[in-house]
Amino acid sequence: MNRRSALAAVVLATLTACSGGPALENRGQVTAPPGDSRHLTVGSAGFTESDLLAQMYAQLLDRAGYKTSILTVANRELYEPALESGQIDVVPEYAATFADWLNAKTHGAGARPVGSPDLDATMKALRALAAPRGLTVLPPGRAVDQNAFAVSAAYARRHHLGTLSDLGASKLPVRLAAGDECVQRPYCEPGLRKVYGIDITAVDPKGVGTTQAKRAVQAGRDQMVLTTTTDATLDQFGLVLLADDKHLQNADYVVPVVNRSRAGAPGVTKALGKLNEVLTTGDLAGLDRQVDSWRRLPADVARTYLKDKGLSR
Repeated sequence: MNRRSALAAVVLATLTACSGGPALENRGQVTAPPGDSRHLTVGSAGFTESDLLAQMYAQLLDRAGYKTSILTVANRELYEPALESGQIDVVPEYAATFADWLNAKTHGAGARPVGSPDLDATMKALRALAAPRGLTVLPPGRAVDQNAFAVSAAYARRHHLGTLSDLGASKLPVRLAAGDECVQRPYCEPGLRKVYGIDITAVDPKGVGTTQAKRAVQAGRDQMVLTTTTDATLDQFGLVLLADDKHLQNADYVVPVVNRSRAGAPGVTKALGKLNEVLTTGDLAGLDRQVDSWRRLPADVARTYLKDKGLSR
């Protein structure tokens, strides 16, 4: 086992062992006052945009007088229980996706989705699901990101594809490069089958929008990749997005989610709220580009952006 695999195994074992806590049905109403721990762990899901948001969160919290560390856990099935247990105190999330994930966790995989293009309705549902778990969802900002699917430009030309409906109608077999959770999530393999009739033959677990995943599509080993609408590197791999013409995806606004007992105090809300006032979808795409295309470190990109916006020294 190499060093990276060994570290991942340690993190996995630690979070799995410590993420139990009391059963949800025994928690009842959250009545304890919001906590204000001075040392906060910011979680990242391990892809570029999550790394950038985690860095900005940490730097804003540092400036507000907190001591922070960043923990990368590239699987929501692991980092969400860690957020509940207090091993992670704050994490950047996406409103509709997280609402549906918590809904399925609470009511079962067959539960009717609660995320929608309606931000107010989505936030109401999300907060209702998060509160019994000891989580507080802070106000969303202006930046929104959505899952998206890309194919090679040559593949799109050859088969006359511009939309996901075109791909479904083509009846082409599709091997999809995505996260391993894609096989269960309604916006991914199940939704592609149900809404578009796309023949997904396999999910290649290479992550969401990773370089490895995009290279697999570029080389023809996979036919499509799960990425995001703010992915700034598709053209480097000769990839193009297929339009989500039947609106499988919901508008996912960036929202900070915190462990209420450790990071639910006004100081955290105020510090992170400063980012909401300035960060736009276009900004987020540009920041992603600096990391993915220019090979800048997420910490440096975050620091420069916050300084340019007058949010740090």
